[in-house]
Amino acid sequence: MHYELWIAYRYLTARKDRFLALINGVSVLGIAIGVAALIVVIGVMAGFDRDLKDKIVGTTAHMVVERETGLKDAGPLMAKIRAVKGVASASVFINGNVFLEYGSRAYGLLLRGIDPAVEGTVTRINAYLKGDYAVAQLGVGDVIIGRELARYYDLGPGDTVDLLSPVSGVAGEGWRYRLKVAAVFDSGMYDYDRNLIFVHYRKAQEIFDLPAGTVSGVAVKLDDVDKAPQVKEAVVREIGFSYVVRTWIEQNTNFFAALTLEKFAMFVILTLIVLVASFNIISTLIVTVTTKTKDIGILRSIGVPSASIRRVFTLYGLTLGAAGTLLGLGLGMGIGYVLRETQLIKLPQSVYYIDHLPVLIQTADVLMITGSAMLISYLATLYPAARAASLEPVEALRYQ
Repeated sequence: MHYELWIAYRYLTARKDRFLALINGVSVLGIAIGVAALIVVIGVMAGFDRDLKDKIVGTTAHMVVERETGLKDAGPLMAKIRAVKGVASASVFINGNVFLEYGSRAYGLLLRGIDPAVEGTVTRINAYLKGDYAVAQLGVGDVIIGRELARYYDLGPGDTVDLLSPVSGVAGEGWRYRLKVAAVFDSGMYDYDRNLIFVHYRKAQEIFDLPAGTVSGVAVKLDDVDKAPQVKEAVVREIGFSYVVRTWIEQNTNFFAALTLEKFAMFVILTLIVLVASFNIISTLIVTVTTKTKDIGILRSIGVPSASIRRVFTLYGLTLGAAGTLLGLGLGMGIGYVLRETQLIKLPQSVYYIDHLPVLIQTADVLMITGSAMLISYLATLYPAARAASLEPVEALRYQ
């Protein structure tokens, strides 16, 4: 073992000076708490990001192709879109606002008309449907509602509801349409489960008084959701610039930008905990330099260069930082694992969209946190180590 490391180890493990041992422990614990807090909080933020992304791309399409006036005869357009590399499937849809009336209560909703035959290949709606029902079974006179809406009205499969259209139709009862609840879906997203319903696109055409063959747009599923911008460029080149093409990222830009900003802000704020803890390392080293002045003087008098003295105290401080970082790493990973596996902390869905605290601890985040903690620990050693190295043998031994 190199003598510089050996001396640093001796200072670190000295048991005679209980006060020095105490502040060593405080320094390690401070770094550990900061690192653990960073890992848990950043893991929670990453978990929110992942869960919300999964739920958004599971309920809506990865990409939509629309035109302000609607699309007439979307078949040829879908054929072009499906031919683009990276596109897995495509289906027509119709969006519009309606009122759902049941009993004496009416509620404003987003109605989405879908093609039941292919909708299951574009979104993960089949995974959200309760029971053995599949979206392909959706009839023209049926409606699929969300769990929260079903709970609000105390509805279930087989019940009938009235949809009030904002336009006067030419068939049925004009602006009022009676539909049977065919199934209930549970996406885990409160807004979707409360405010979104699905009907057959032909019924949506009737409700919004659209000409036969007219739809709002084409919903597209991609092979890789993370390559949406590149596939969008290819789709635009194929179909031309007379259409509005939006990816799932563009449809939720503000939402995900806010999450990213919040994650960065939490990292900066919690890094301050590690920064404050680093002052314990500075205090520890200064106390050590003060109490070990005689040792430093002896080392210098026998020819140990000042650079070696500096390295001794740098290694001392880095060891404290590394011990705190490793302890915090284990503590943070452990807490994250418990939170993820037990779903211990429950959340109100109406506020947080999901019902439990999600945790996703990513390697990149852990490396960034660990690197930041070690960098701060190193910076904390610079002044005390430089002060120890600057002591002259005569001055160090004058009063000994």
